[in-house]
Amino acid sequence: MTKRTDRLNGEFQKEIAAIVAGELKDREPELKGLISVTEADVAPDLKTAKIYVSIFAKTPQEKARSFEILRENAGFVRHELSKVMRMRTVPSLTFLADESMEYGSHMDELFESLHQKDSEK
Repeated sequence: MTKRTDRLNGEFQKEIAAIVAGELKDREPELKGLISVTEADVAPDLKTAKIYVSIFAKTPQEKARSFEILRENAGFVRHELSKVMRMRTVPSLTFLADESMEYGSHMDELFESLHQKDSEK
């Protein structure tokens, strides 16, 4: 990956996180939970971008609804992004769930339980 692509991915990640926390939360009161934009992967042709998000919510239903709202409002986020990014074209956004945090937490619990079993012996 080039430095330009890295820089662009970082800029998209930062700006999308700000839009989700600000304008989108104001527009969609149902958007609940802590939403983190964990990664932005902009295609080299700048036509598409995969946006990975991690959502921590009180219930699985709340998490699913917040993710659904994000997907439904991809066009709105893209429009807001066009206001702050100085680019000829802003890529179409695809929101994807980033489950790496949950996976890491699950693995920590497994290792902890194994460690406890070893110390009991």
